[in-house]
Amino acid sequence: MRRRPGVSGIQDAARAREQYRSVGNEVRKSNLEAMHEQMAVFKDKLEEFAMNHRAEIRKDPAFRAQFHAMCANIGVDPLASNKGLWAKTLGLGDFYYELGVQIIEACWVTRAANGGLMDVRSLLRMVNKRRGKLAEEVSLDDVERSIKKLKALGGGFELVRIGGSKYARSVPGELNMDKNQVLGVAQIAGGFVAASELERNLRWTPIRVQEVLQGLLAEGLAMVDDQAPEGERLYWFPCLSSGMHEEQ
Repeated sequence: MRRRPGVSGIQDAARAREQYRSVGNEVRKSNLEAMHEQMAVFKDKLEEFAMNHRAEIRKDPAFRAQFHAMCANIGVDPLASNKGLWAKTLGLGDFYYELGVQIIEACWVTRAANGGLMDVRSLLRMVNKRRGKLAEEVSLDDVERSIKKLKALGGGFELVRIGGSKYARSVPGELNMDKNQVLGVAQIAGGFVAASELERNLRWTPIRVQEVLQGLLAEGLAMVDDQAPEGERLYWFPCLSSGMHEEQ
């Protein structure tokens, strides 16, 4: 028959557990302090790198994207403020402020045609064209970063994904799952869709299809076409027609 541990044995086990816990806390504290010291060194090196490569960061979109990736890895956001070291060193605050204004202008110009939903690649081409050949070229990464910053200001600006593409939304509202699925089907079809196609592909009831389509019409994202050869009403989505209205 096994003997149960005595009181002294239980006390010894408790003291051992407390010692293990204390040692574990000391190790975690030491590791945390070492990590903070290492991160501080990384930040200093990053600031030195930014000073030495300021011109390349400003002028080369690919180099600028890599720089942002390095910053993100150590928790630094050069766009968080228009003040301080990063703004003074790189001028990124002014760069993205100017880009944000140009994105807003481009979205407003095309809003009547696309309902406030614009493919980001079309937006990029339009912004670069409006900036002119002498201005610093911006990249898709720059545009997406700027839209994310604009979202914090309200007004409906945000990045949304439809199918395999990203779009800039510039009007208040919600692109819910049903609307997104309808736009996804229309995107595959070339920018338009019929109610019967949605019922068949999505296995929705006619009532649900009409409710979503009417909502898209009310938001200005869809247009109707009653002149189709088959006689069934088609719903067109100008925002899915890449490259439209870039010449404005």
